[in-house]
Amino acid sequence: MLEEGFVFWKCKAAVLLWWAACAATVAGLTFILTGCRSPSEYRVNADKVAEEIIGEMQKEALGKTEQFSIERPSDILRRRLLTEQNLPYSSEASLGTDRLKTIEHWPEENYPKATQLADPILLLEADKPVQLSLMEALQIGARNSFEYQTHKEDVFESALDLDLERNEFRKIFAGQVESLVSTNTSGDRTVSGVENSAAVGMSRRLESGVELSTALAIDLANLLTMGGASSLGIAGDATIAIPLLRGSGRHIVREPLTQAERDVLYAIYEFERFKQTFAVDIANGYLEVLSQIDQVRNAEQNYRSLIVSARRSRSLAEAGRLTQIQVDQAVQNELRARNRWISATESYKNSLDSFKNLLALPPDAEIELERGDLEQLITPASKIIADIVAEEQAEAGKETGPVDAAIELLAPRAEDAGPFEIDESLAIELAFENRVDLWVAQAEVYDAQRAVVVAADALGAELTLFGSSKLGGRRSIDSAGDDDARLRPDKGIYTALLTLDLPFERTVERNAYRKSFISLEQAVRDLQTLEDEIKLAVRRKLRDLLESRESLQIQAKSVLVAEKRVKSTELFLEAGKPQTQMRDLLEAQDALLTAQNRVTSAAIDYRMAELQLQSDMGVLKIDERGLWQEYSPEEAEHARR
Repeated sequence: MLEEGFVFWKCKAAVLLWWAACAATVAGLTFILTGCRSPSEYRVNADKVAEEIIGEMQKEALGKTEQFSIERPSDILRRRLLTEQNLPYSSEASLGTDRLKTIEHWPEENYPKATQLADPILLLEADKPVQLSLMEALQIGARNSFEYQTHKEDVFESALDLDLERNEFRKIFAGQVESLVSTNTSGDRTVSGVENSAAVGMSRRLESGVELSTALAIDLANLLTMGGASSLGIAGDATIAIPLLRGSGRHIVREPLTQAERDVLYAIYEFERFKQTFAVDIANGYLEVLSQIDQVRNAEQNYRSLIVSARRSRSLAEAGRLTQIQVDQAVQNELRARNRWISATESYKNSLDSFKNLLALPPDAEIELERGDLEQLITPASKIIADIVAEEQAEAGKETGPVDAAIELLAPRAEDAGPFEIDESLAIELAFENRVDLWVAQAEVYDAQRAVVVAADALGAELTLFGSSKLGGRRSIDSAGDDDARLRPDKGIYTALLTLDLPFERTVERNAYRKSFISLEQAVRDLQTLEDEIKLAVRRKLRDLLESRESLQIQAKSVLVAEKRVKSTELFLEAGKPQTQMRDLLEAQDALLTAQNRVTSAAIDYRMAELQLQSDMGVLKIDERGLWQEYSPEEAEHARR
């Protein structure tokens, strides 16, 4: 009894010691596995890999590299406006992810974290509206716009997808540790034992389609009863699979990786195209607001003029020089002018809110645009008006031709054309050379061709050669009494297997093959459609340029004529000329207001047509800050010569 008790406590002590050793081992492994690579390190590593891929693909796609990051500073203008102008917001999420309350089990203590801009675009002043120039608006849009950020994230995610495809052809290591305690009481004697196993393996897929895998396992089996026998096991194995027909060949095996690489290029191209159209949208929104400002100013001036006209009509009526009907006409026009002024003011506010929304800025933020940009834009119109005045003064003393003289309609003069009114064929050629979305459409045709090749490969028979080798032996509690195992090549097991899957049933593959040709036709049609759309857009923008230029000249003349008409009518009315009616003055003032608004619109239309043409030709370059570099037709013409 004493001997059996001693054995019992000896076995129990051994078990307790083993459990302590296992606990220490597990704790150590847990520390190593979790401490050496934290979630933060995984995220940083993913950022590094994606940014390296993007830089690599930027070089290939654009011939240059630009700084690229999806991390947004916490002090972007949107957040600063919300906080510094005391604007209402619904929750902390409105200010950014770094302001969110950390939830339970959050993996990173200091991420997302608040970061500051190295070069803030604007410095806000207390109790003053933010003043925005067009160049500042372009940069703010690049930093604040939700859509802009989404396109950047699309590029980043495509880079991560490419890294995942590349991982398919890397060496993949795996490791596993197991510990087993077993007690068997079903027999005549109780058998207790411990089995510790460790295995490490490596696998790799080659671009030829060959798949390799190796593994090494070590076992230590100990009996805690029956004399405490122990045995060491060691086993190694290696396998190889070589496809010989279907699924073989570098072009087939590598196809997912090839497509992932091209998808990153496409994402970069699409982002570049988006930057062009987004910059033009910002310019269009900005100039639209400035146009509304000009209309408010014109409506205000017209309202003031009609107030004066209404007062004058009352004075003249009291003197018996105007009828009450004419006085009522003046009052009605004054009321209409007030309505126009209020309507123009509210339209300006709506346009400004829409522009703030385009930049992803709070609609209720206090923002004003630099009116100097509009003055600079209207400078050509002022020059045209000055030229018209000089021309009329020169023609003042000359006799006009006879009334019945032949009428000759003059087409727009080529010498008045602006720098972007280039030859149509040249403009289309530039668009075909520079439109990145056209490059993508052309590349997608090639993608569809490759898909046909891959689908055709799947129709064939599958012939695969397998090979394997096994050395040594494993040990368990049941074999703890055996001799230790050894790796001996002369005692190994070697096998080879050749399998042939005959292509009797290929309905799925047959249909996929037929659909691949349909997809190819669709890709070709998409390319042809885009090509025609580019031609249409370029031709229309060239026509818009000519029309806007002529409209600018016509409206400039209309302003001059309307100003002369208002002045002469006022003089005739003051002089009491009987043929002059109050209605004539009111109509002249309405014509002046219309001409003033139209000349501004024509100047903006011409400038927007220039920018849109550059975008349609793909020659408007946008840097990482959102600023543009416009195309120079003169420099390009000089380079061609």
